[in-house]
Amino acid sequence: MTVKSTPLNAVTAHKQYSEMADTPNVHTTNRNVRSTQGQRTQGQDAYPSRLASAPAQTWLPRQDAVVKGRQLSGPLSQAQLDEFERKGFLFIPSLIEGAELEELRQEMKALMSNDEYLNQDFSVTEPESQEIRSLFAVHFLSERLGKLASDERVAGAARQIIGDDPYVHQSRINYKPGFAGKGFNWHSDFETWHAEDGMPAMHAVSASLILTDNHEFNGPLMLIPGSHKKFVPCLGETPEDNHKSSLKAQEVGVPSPEALTELVAEHGIEAPKGKAGGLLLFDCNTLHASNANLSPDPRSNVFFVFNRQDNRCWEPYAAAKQRPDFLAHSPDQQAQQYR
Repeated sequence: MTVKSTPLNAVTAHKQYSEMADTPNVHTTNRNVRSTQGQRTQGQDAYPSRLASAPAQTWLPRQDAVVKGRQLSGPLSQAQLDEFERKGFLFIPSLIEGAELEELRQEMKALMSNDEYLNQDFSVTEPESQEIRSLFAVHFLSERLGKLASDERVAGAARQIIGDDPYVHQSRINYKPGFAGKGFNWHSDFETWHAEDGMPAMHAVSASLILTDNHEFNGPLMLIPGSHKKFVPCLGETPEDNHKSSLKAQEVGVPSPEALTELVAEHGIEAPKGKAGGLLLFDCNTLHASNANLSPDPRSNVFFVFNRQDNRCWEPYAAAKQRPDFLAHSPDQQAQQYR
C-alpha cells in the first residue's frame, strides 16, 4: 500500500458548526487580545486550572463542540464521527499494513537509536535510564513521518473532527520497552496545553498510529469514555520549567482521585487494543493514562496532535512562560532548526 500524501495547505475547508458553541467566545477572544506591552489582557477563562484551592465543582461543562466538520470530505464515516462524539475517541484497526507498516517501523527504530538525539531537548529518556522514551518534532526530523502527518487517512480524519485544515501542534514517537517501560498518570492533554502552552479552546485532536501490537499486558493507553465533555480543574501552581520533569512523570495538572473516581464510576475505562498499524484518534480533553509495561513486548506509537490555525497558542493561562516550541509548534514553524 502506498501512502497518499495531501499537503495540508492545499486543502480548502469550510467550518461546520454543530450543536455546541464553536464560534469565537470568551476564551478565544478576550484571552487572546494583547496589550501594547505584549501581555495577554485579562478576561474570563472558561477552563481555569492549576488552582490554589479545591474548586467548588469537580468538573466544568465543555464549552466547545466535539465534532465540527461533519460536512467536510474525509475518510471517516458519519457512524465513526458519531462514536467519536459520544466517547471522545475512535480506534481504527489495520489502517496501515504490510510493507508500508514495516517501513514506518524501521524509520522509528532508526530515529530512536540515533545517538545525536540522545541529549537533545526534544528527546526524553526513561526516569531511571538513558533509553529514549519519547522523541518530539518527528515530522520535522523525518521526511517519511512528515508525509504521514499530511496523509489524508490521518490528517483528513483530523480535519473532519476539528472542522478546518489542521496543522501539527505536536508530534512524537513514544516507546515503552518491555519490562522497563513506566506508566503515566491520568491527565487531559488539553489541561496541559491550555495551562502551559496557551491553547485557547478544545479544537485539537490526537492521532496515534500504533507500531507494535497493543495488548493488555504491555501498557496500552487507557481512556475514560465521555470524559472529553467535562473539564476537570487541577490543583497546584505550575513550577518553573515543569516540562523537564512532567514529561517523565506528571505530578502537576492531574485530576484528583475524587474526580477520577466519580468519572470512572459514571463512564468506566476502556483500553483499545489491536495489531500494529491501527490508528487511535482521541479528543484533546479525553482523560487517559497508561500502566507500566510488565511484559517482554515493547509498545510504541507515532503520535500527531492536529490543531486549528485559529486555535494557535498564545501566552499560557497558568504558567510563567510557554514551553519550548518542540512541545507546541506554531502553524508557520519550519523544519530546519531540527535538522
